[in-house]
Amino acid sequence: MTAAAALDKTPALERPAGFRPSRAVREALAGSLFATPAVVLLLATILAPLIALVVLSFTDYELGAVDVRWLGGDNYRQALGDPVFRRAVSNTLLYVALVLPGGILLGLLAALAVHGRKKSRGFYETAYFLPVTATLIAMAAVWQFLLHPRIGPVNAVLKAVGLPEQAFLSEPSLLIPTLAFIGLWNVVGFNMVLFLAGLSGIPKDLYDAAEVDGAGGSVDRFLTVTWPMLAPTTLFVAVTTSITAFKVFDTVAVLTGGKNGTEVLLYAIYLEGFQYFKMGYAAALTVIFLLFLLVFSVFQAVKLDRRVHYT
Repeated sequence: MTAAAALDKTPALERPAGFRPSRAVREALAGSLFATPAVVLLLATILAPLIALVVLSFTDYELGAVDVRWLGGDNYRQALGDPVFRRAVSNTLLYVALVLPGGILLGLLAALAVHGRKKSRGFYETAYFLPVTATLIAMAAVWQFLLHPRIGPVNAVLKAVGLPEQAFLSEPSLLIPTLAFIGLWNVVGFNMVLFLAGLSGIPKDLYDAAEVDGAGGSVDRFLTVTWPMLAPTTLFVAVTTSITAFKVFDTVAVLTGGKNGTEVLLYAIYLEGFQYFKMGYAAALTVIFLLFLLVFSVFQAVKLDRRVHYT
């Protein structure tokens, strides 16, 4: 009996009835259903507030006001001509210029120092990572005591070695470098953990091959194997550190209160929105801040990605 004849004798109830979607369509539909809660959450928590922020940036909305006027691009033109905002931008860029390279370098050095240890590795990992877990606002109060011009131990050490005392938190020329030092203290531990993960993923065979090729010294091994293999980790650390540096707020709010020309971008936005209640203008500053951060991060990622070798 042929296959066609056997199929004709199959009972009608056993034959497929109607349209049945293919396996690929069913999988795509199931994936869409699983992704729907995440998409809804994304729309509700990120996209919708972002759209509302952009709309508010074109208005003169003030916190608690009933009437709202459409201003167009007036808020953005005011921001570009605002000397306080320009000073906040320059202070933030200086802060990032100090924290970004320092955070990468010190995090890498700490990871290299800890990675080779066996018995004491857990202790040093905990010690370096403690600043990351500490509440920065509470630690800012500790730093305020440490850097006090009279009773602070830092100035006491300077005086003991014959150096003049320094007003770290009131001298305008020292304020941003002091805040950047505290920022470094806060990010080095996190960067160290990231670099430790990258170091753990480097195959030992590469070091053996480098030694056979004549790169037996520690410096040669670092330059020929460790540093190239850490390129993806370094890219990630650079992007995350720059974003963290741009978002500096806590130490400025606690230690200086934005005085003596220490305004930074987020603190300037906070003042306009929650001190002066100019929510429309604060929204415009926030949009500028987000665009600036986006452009900087994308440029940094694209520029560094050309030198990254993925395995």
